[in-house]
Amino acid sequence: MNVRSATVGWLLALSAVVTPAFAADVTFERDIQPILTRAGCNAGACHGKARGQNGFALSLFGFDSAFDHDAIVREDRGRRVFPAAPDESLLLLKAAARVPHGGGPRLPKESAGYATLRQWIIAGMPHTPASAPRLLRIAVEPSEKTVKPSDSFPLRVTAFYSDGSRENVTHFAGFNSSESTVVAVDPNGVVLAGKIPGEAAISARFQGLFASCGVTIPLPSATGKSPEWQFTETNFIDRLAAQKWRKLGFVPSRRADDATFLRRAYVDVIGRVPTLDEARAFLSDKSPNKREKLIDHLLAQPEYADYWANKWADLLRPNPYRVGIKAVFNLDGWIRDSFRRDMPYDEFVRTIVTAKGGTFDRGPATIFRDRREPEEIAPMVSQLFLGIRLECAKCHHHPFESWGQEQFYEFAAFFAKVGRKGTGLSPPISGSQEFVFAGKSGTVKHPISGKALEPKPLFGSVKTSEESTDPRESLARWMTAPENAYFANVMANRVWVDLMGRGIVEPIDDLRATNPPSNGPLLDALGADFRASGFKIKSLIKTIMMSSVYGLDSEPNSRNISDTRDFSRHYRQRLRAEVIIDAIGDITEIPNSFNATAPGTRATGIWTHRTPSVSLDTFGRPDPNQDPPCERTSDTSVVQALHLMNAPDLQKKLTSDEGRVARLAKSKQSPGEIVEELYLIAYGRLPTPDEQRFGLSLFADGKADRRAAIEDLLWALLNTPEFVFKN
Repeated sequence: MNVRSATVGWLLALSAVVTPAFAADVTFERDIQPILTRAGCNAGACHGKARGQNGFALSLFGFDSAFDHDAIVREDRGRRVFPAAPDESLLLLKAAARVPHGGGPRLPKESAGYATLRQWIIAGMPHTPASAPRLLRIAVEPSEKTVKPSDSFPLRVTAFYSDGSRENVTHFAGFNSSESTVVAVDPNGVVLAGKIPGEAAISARFQGLFASCGVTIPLPSATGKSPEWQFTETNFIDRLAAQKWRKLGFVPSRRADDATFLRRAYVDVIGRVPTLDEARAFLSDKSPNKREKLIDHLLAQPEYADYWANKWADLLRPNPYRVGIKAVFNLDGWIRDSFRRDMPYDEFVRTIVTAKGGTFDRGPATIFRDRREPEEIAPMVSQLFLGIRLECAKCHHHPFESWGQEQFYEFAAFFAKVGRKGTGLSPPISGSQEFVFAGKSGTVKHPISGKALEPKPLFGSVKTSEESTDPRESLARWMTAPENAYFANVMANRVWVDLMGRGIVEPIDDLRATNPPSNGPLLDALGADFRASGFKIKSLIKTIMMSSVYGLDSEPNSRNISDTRDFSRHYRQRLRAEVIIDAIGDITEIPNSFNATAPGTRATGIWTHRTPSVSLDTFGRPDPNQDPPCERTSDTSVVQALHLMNAPDLQKKLTSDEGRVARLAKSKQSPGEIVEELYLIAYGRLPTPDEQRFGLSLFADGKADRRAAIEDLLWALLNTPEFVFKN
């Protein structure tokens, strides 16, 4: 079809020159549904929402063609369409706003969309024949483009069909930008670059399929020459990151100094700040490979297991008042033991997905005690271990992906035969044990058709085994198979965001075509390297930490100050709640104490978030009533600042007769040595000359109260961004 389009405000007008939309015979699925989608009729804000609008409901974005056809043709005794007088059809009267319509005019009478709808009504509102060519894929041209600020260009969307034909469907596609402040797109597919250097993915949607165009706005060079920088490429991470920087015109920040690297590495690997002796030893070490030695040393420390298990406990640990205290304690212990033994990640996931046994001795079984229906466990598994968020597809076709409702329930069917034996749940106690096993029967039915569905993966095929009748075994093999890149990539992205401050994909576990990675080749390479290592998490951590990218300083320069997603500088992160609280205990030399834990337990070792702690709550540990997976935020708040300034617990630690302050006050150390020690334990670095002079001034030539001076200085250091953040 030859189409001209114009946009006035939010109103899209399509005007046809001569020919009909696709073919002489206009049919519903191929011709009409794209018009309704483009006009917004089946969007979530209009007739596509759960109960429709004003008694007229359509499936969201047209995922259920049969339902939509019935709603238009047969519901309300067929009053929405009138073949004998098509222009009097309510469908056209409302769309053209010739009668009152809450959505306003959507298809003006002179538009091509109106003409096509009218032709379809005259033809008797036919379905698309089953023998008609099927839509296989769509493509966007260009698929990649580099532009200057404020440039614009049109996109072309082409649909490819099973009979080899293709159609220009730009006028029926929907468009979206991943970074609309950087690059915007209008309803007609015209891309408009902003004034800020950066990049965005422009996605096009047509009949449930997606394609995208990557748009880059490089930072212009003041000299007209390519910018140069001092950057050493040590592994594939550096090579792939540097390729992206050159494309964008970024210059990386300088290499972080040893003190910054020291504190960063300690916090990232074992979740604590370095001790006085550890800081002095590293800073005085002159060996050229001392950073690698430090990484190896930290990965061998026992604190590594607790810190990284604490992250996974957020994702897996249910409410003990729902599933039982002993069951949750056992699950927490299994997670920690898995990290102590450096269990390969694929084995870790297989053990969870195929969990069997009693909840008092088989920790992963507790997950199936918490999530009791296939429809509950399926989206959790797909999100955590594949980075695919299926929750939307439970009720309708996923609005930003190709996953449909049938695919959701086929995936859920892998968990249909999970059996349980015991008394079940009895909140708020649930004290009894429950046994999880692979049953012999169980089905998942499609909520609309009622059809029993066989287990089927989201893509590819599963390998069955004659030795096992548990469908979860087949699912686990499919998930961890070499051809399933989602599995390795989403875990590589999880580790990357913990170490680098931002994911290559954000949100971390939302890998989809309409949410592309900031550096796709880098994510794929990380995933491949992780798989090649035998899914060793420690190996992945070391690979990232040994890169020059990881070792960059967080201070931006004039050539990367606009970079927020390409890692040409290190992104600062607020320390996790447990790290801050443990650090205060270590620095003051007054250990923390928590209910329902053994003496000496650190905050990273707590087995439930129901353990009372105002400090941990203040710094953002998950709500204990929140269902896993729990997502934390790294935001700062006024409450956090006031807590550090005024918290009674911190004041007790600073003024305790058993703490560091009292010990230093009684010691024979000079004021200069005390100031140096406080900076080393708080920041992992020596004070600058100005900081040293200020610290000494607090002692006022020995006339001031020595202990009060130490208290004041340490309190001030703990109330600075340098303490609260990891540079």
